[in-house]
Amino acid sequence: MTLADKQNISTLTRLNKASFSFNCVLLFAFIALLGGCNRGPEIIKISGSKMGTSYHVTIVADQPAPVDLAKQIEQTLDRVDQSMSTYKVDSEISQFNQLDVGQRLVISDDFDQVLRITRKVWQKSGGTLDPTVGPLVDIWGFGPTFTGDVVPSDSAIQRSLASIGFDAVNRTVNNQQILLSKSRPLRLDLSAVAKGYAVDLVADLLEMNALPDYLVEVGGETRVNGLNPEGDPWRLAIESPSLTEAVAQVLNLEAGAVATSGDYRNYFERDGVRYSHTIDPRSGRPTTHSVASVTVVADTCAEADAWATALMVMNSDQAVDLANELKIPVYIVARQDEGYTVSYSETFTPLLGINELIEVQ
Repeated sequence: MTLADKQNISTLTRLNKASFSFNCVLLFAFIALLGGCNRGPEIIKISGSKMGTSYHVTIVADQPAPVDLAKQIEQTLDRVDQSMSTYKVDSEISQFNQLDVGQRLVISDDFDQVLRITRKVWQKSGGTLDPTVGPLVDIWGFGPTFTGDVVPSDSAIQRSLASIGFDAVNRTVNNQQILLSKSRPLRLDLSAVAKGYAVDLVADLLEMNALPDYLVEVGGETRVNGLNPEGDPWRLAIESPSLTEAVAQVLNLEAGAVATSGDYRNYFERDGVRYSHTIDPRSGRPTTHSVASVTVVADTCAEADAWATALMVMNSDQAVDLANELKIPVYIVARQDEGYTVSYSETFTPLLGINELIEVQ
């Protein structure tokens, strides 16, 4: 074998080794790529206590979430709490409640948004949602001060009725500032909408961070989007108003908000009569119908929260009729004899999907 032949063989060997090494690099890179694809999304769970209740957030993240996401969520909830908590003496709502008639308060956009949603539902419900109902709630013993389950007198009810009315809350805009005042003494309580609004703000925060698959729940009010960790629509249970924990219906949702209002945990009985914490702002008295809970599905949790409260004041037929007129998905559980019966609006029917109605015990 000549020297030239040996050199050719050596050169060929080096080329083959280089080709083998390059192919190995490609193979390892392809395997690594496959491994990355199969790794799946990260499941992030964040929970805590805010606004006098608990909150839970579940995120199915296909990309890294901000390292301070939990802090951002907490700050968002704090923002709503500092604006609309009646238990904070320096909150916006407490400042408004302390105003004299005719005085004006500059309010934040968050406060204004909740007021506008509340006013819309107040108008469309015929006044069954009224955020000034506090004096009536107090005299019936469902406020912050316990009154000993005493039925108030007719005169006390009439005095309280004279001190409520959302029509006395006046909103004006001056130099791009939103101003709020009242034309007679009253106080606001936006708790029927504030929790739902907080849920919406957290959901918006997640979407702004490119995290579109989530479940956000604050005090039982919930909003979902996308798919759950199993890659399926989120499954949300409507609770049965029974003494034992039971489920009345399961919803499969890829987008939307769910809120439930019920009277089966907060009431008292006197001389054989049951008095619910659900006060009708029009009569000044607890509701006497058989409705035990109302569940509403809406695009936003603030709307679902507000409508669940408003429709809870009505009887089943009234609530379903209004929901059909306004195309609101509503599911109602009512007491009947020793058990319960269910009814729902036309737009709720598609949400039942393949789920059969579960018999409410």
